[in-house]
Amino acid sequence: MRFEHETLPQRVCFASGEAASTLRAEVARLGATRVMVIAAAAEEELAQQVTAGLPVALRWSEVVMHVPVEVAERARAAAAVHEVDCLVSVGGGSTTGLAKAIALTADVPIVAVPTTYAGSEATSVWGLTERARKTTGVDARVLPRSVVYDATLTVSLPVPMSVASGLNALAHCVDAMWGPRVDPIDRALAGEGIHALATGLPAVMADPAGLPGRERTLYGTYLSAVAFSSAGSGLHHKICHVLGGRYDLPHAQTHAVVLPYVLAFNARRAPEAERRIAAAFGARSAIEGLQRLRHAVDAPKALRDYGLKESDVDDAVQAVLDVVPAGNPRPVTAGSLQRLLRSAWRGADPSAMTDGMED
Repeated sequence: MRFEHETLPQRVCFASGEAASTLRAEVARLGATRVMVIAAAAEEELAQQVTAGLPVALRWSEVVMHVPVEVAERARAAAAVHEVDCLVSVGGGSTTGLAKAIALTADVPIVAVPTTYAGSEATSVWGLTERARKTTGVDARVLPRSVVYDATLTVSLPVPMSVASGLNALAHCVDAMWGPRVDPIDRALAGEGIHALATGLPAVMADPAGLPGRERTLYGTYLSAVAFSSAGSGLHHKICHVLGGRYDLPHAQTHAVVLPYVLAFNARRAPEAERRIAAAFGARSAIEGLQRLRHAVDAPKALRDYGLKESDVDDAVQAVLDVVPAGNPRPVTAGSLQRLLRSAWRGADPSAMTDGMED
């Protein structure tokens, strides 16, 4: 066994019902005196409660999915004018993503308070969209200095959105199993993350207001993000970034739909990863375990349900081919990718992806 693994420097504070007090302590620890609070309009009331008592210099509510460059530029300019020395993001992946876009150029710390299972709060990955093209990168400056996890903040997240968001986290785990920089530590974290999410999401379905399922899912989300940030973006995320940026598809639902097709496509060529994923699900095979979970939580099924047109499939093929990771377990061709995307568009049985695919 030989590998190199870098553990990213980040504080994680996990306690249900204690977000406000924990956040005050984290901001004080950083010595911040001019805080910019970033929260979408829909979460303004929640953000007001969580950030009570902070030295707030600016509140920002323009949050847009996939972080358009023009939105990021406006937020960056406002942060500079108000001379903010700390960013507090309260919300999901788009909110955290905007904070990262500001930190990328302003070099100020982020304290993230997640309200979904996006996982962006635990990665050093940033993303910006310009002219229907989403660009991502890795930079230590965008990794939130602290993460404040409070499962009570996710209780108001509707069950269908909780499922889609949780499956997005699960996609981090699966992609981490064969990411370009994957190592044994990443795989261990990803396996535990899959197990936590596979038990947490059905519990959320059964008792949406209960904390045990929400806490389990939030814990799995963190593990998934840490594994993914270290292992790097695999085929699944490259596909979803192209689809999201190019066609403005909803982030979580796109990940939830695409995941089983990429898993089925790659699994046969990655037997060790496949065994780990299957074991984490407690299933005979990885795809069987994932499909069992998807059935239990009534997962999103087809890209056409979320705005992708059939004609967009052929248009997306070359854009995805241009960013396919070189180390993907299975060679990706225009033909195989077209079939994968068409299957995801229709919501076809992903098990068929293992047979008859050109290599």
